[in-house]
Amino acid sequence: MQDGEIATASKRTPGIKAKGPNPVDVHVGSRVRLRRMLVGLSQEKLGDSMGLTFQQIQKYEKGVNRIGASRLFKLSQVLDVPVQFFFDGMPASGESSVAGAADKDTEAFLFEFLNTRDGLELNRAFIKVNDPEVRRSVIDLVRSLGRGKKSRKS
Repeated sequence: MQDGEIATASKRTPGIKAKGPNPVDVHVGSRVRLRRMLVGLSQEKLGDSMGLTFQQIQKYEKGVNRIGASRLFKLSQVLDVPVQFFFDGMPASGESSVAGAADKDTEAFLFEFLNTRDGLELNRAFIKVNDPEVRRSVIDLVRSLGRGKKSRKS
């Protein structure tokens, strides 16, 4: 090291990838996002009610920042759910999370889809359709669109 150089712990060894977010933090964050969307709160409004910025809420929802116990408790109060809600559906340690690999993984895939904005909007719109024949037609349409996509890959 030269005079005036400062050793930093942030320098990475070439070839070693940075560790991503912890899967538990990602799961808890996705549950925060799901509940926030279900109650119709923006990230900004949730942040305001928690004394946080919307950027902090974004980082929590992505699992980039870990949510401390007291903050998770406050989130449960603001979002009107028990603390356990944020851990519901979390796969046991060591279980695969590859969609379609097994029945449990298919459930996880469906949960992940319903946790997206598209999934939530599709579900809300579908629930408003009262006519069973129209519902069946919507399901048939979506299935046919899905089949069409597979055949175009060839």
